[in-house]
Amino acid sequence: MLSYWEQQSLFGQADVTIIGAGLVGLTAAIYLKERRPAWRIVVLERGALPSGASTKNAGFACFGSVSELIEQEKRGDLQTVVAARYEGLQRLRGLLGDAALAYQPEGGYEIFRAAEAGLAAECRAKIDYYNDLLAPIIEQPRIFQDATVEARQFGFRGVDTILKNNAEGSLDAGRMMRTLLARTWAADVPVLSSCGVTNLESVAGATLLHLDNGAFIKADQVLLATNAFAPELRPELAVTPGRGQVLVTEPLPELRLPGTFHYDLGYTYFRQLPDQRILLGGGRNLDFQAEATTTPGLTDRVQQHLENLLHEVIVPGQRPRIDYRWSGVMGFGPALEPVLDWAAPGVLAAVRCNGMGVALGAGLGWRAAQRLAG
Repeated sequence: MLSYWEQQSLFGQADVTIIGAGLVGLTAAIYLKERRPAWRIVVLERGALPSGASTKNAGFACFGSVSELIEQEKRGDLQTVVAARYEGLQRLRGLLGDAALAYQPEGGYEIFRAAEAGLAAECRAKIDYYNDLLAPIIEQPRIFQDATVEARQFGFRGVDTILKNNAEGSLDAGRMMRTLLARTWAADVPVLSSCGVTNLESVAGATLLHLDNGAFIKADQVLLATNAFAPELRPELAVTPGRGQVLVTEPLPELRLPGTFHYDLGYTYFRQLPDQRILLGGGRNLDFQAEATTTPGLTDRVQQHLENLLHEVIVPGQRPRIDYRWSGVMGFGPALEPVLDWAAPGVLAAVRCNGMGVALGAGLGWRAAQRLAG
């Protein structure tokens, strides 16, 4: 029951249809339109907003704390992985601009409590090694440093060691997505919400996308950019969901926490927001099985863990009101590198950012655009 106008301008045959209006999908649309300005490109999003993590993340412009790098180096070529993350961050900043992102290059900290003294010592001993290993990528000689002397200014309780990554920063995820959406529409690429794709059907050298609202779109090529949700359309893709729960406190006028903070091998993280609130998230390592889901929701176990860390360590002696709680879904897999490959003839998958979507998203979108345009 589409009108002539809808069929002509929105749901007609496309050169490329992108499934997923998150960071990867929208950057791919922008870069692809630059390469192929005459192409008809459309982006489909099944929710009113992106359903994964693009609008639900913590806004960390990070590429890895020391403890994370130690664990990740066991799984592959760390230089290649970090290079992709750092390149993606620089590409995102170059595409949108630091002002639009509200980017703050204040560095990232990793904290260790007394019980983690052994891990802290191991991480401290690796500082020079990772500085030398990553210097050619980051182009900064002193990336990591021991910042324990700064502990007093933060007011934490029971934190014995603090390491700092001088090359990290933070951004406003909401402003990032709002700017990306505006840029995509301005590039003459429509972004259609409430258009979930239920099936991909190969037809005569093209792909027919069946939508849950009864409409369909025929496309010469398709980009699958739904991260953790990708197996719903291509079950063979090695992507496992990982839910991240988040809470945000009421404003705390005396709060002074410049930078981003990582704890417990990066599974828990927090930062100060511009309006003096604390954003605190993570905890999926408490029950990996329960959090391996695309279903949004909160659990008492994780929320209590986060609140305990808030009351006992971050703002000891205080019990600020919690004003916001939510969850986002990330995509993980057996390899640290994202998936960028043809999942079917004419269907390119760009998914599985392994919890580093802010860092990898723009770079992955750019590479996907090059594949489609080529």
